[in-house]
Amino acid sequence: MAVPFLPVTDLSTLAPDLRDRMLAVQEKAGFIPSVFLMLARRPEEFRAFFAYHDALMERRSAMLGRAEREMIVVATSAHNHCLYCVVAHGAILRIVTKDASIAEKIVTNWRKAGLSAAQLALLEFTTLLARDSASAELPRLSENLREQGYTDDDIWDAVSITSFFAMSNRLANGLGIDPNAQFYAMGRDFAPQT
Repeated sequence: MAVPFLPVTDLSTLAPDLRDRMLAVQEKAGFIPSVFLMLARRPEEFRAFFAYHDALMERRSAMLGRAEREMIVVATSAHNHCLYCVVAHGAILRIVTKDASIAEKIVTNWRKAGLSAAQLALLEFTTLLARDSASAELPRLSENLREQGYTDDDIWDAVSITSFFAMSNRLANGLGIDPNAQFYAMGRDFAPQT
């Protein structure tokens, strides 16, 4: 792992709520993601960042489940060249879908990843938003999402996730946060789906 541009926070110096959250993640995953230790330099920003993250990523609907939310993160983070988010959320996506190759397919060419028509429409919309947030094509693509069954709240969530991770991508890249080595191995014990 590369050395970040700024020193990471020592776990022993953190406020109890931050330390408890990190220890809970460590207990579940076996490690503390490096982004947690970096963002903990600014406790109020850490709390705000993860409160918004959780509000976006833990919400579920019939069309926008956990897998679709992670697909948005992986596809748009690939566009933004954010190694941390591609690797970390790619690991989560592999685990959620039980597909060892889904993240690499989405990063390389999501159009050929074997996704449903609804998922393809979702990534067409969100990757365009990531590339060109003022595109005249976005209204047409949002109508395509509605035709696929996405609700107005789903579209709001898709826009919010894309936007939030654009910020997250820039934080990770700007602060030199590399993915933990453990992320690379997570979710690799599933058979690739065709």
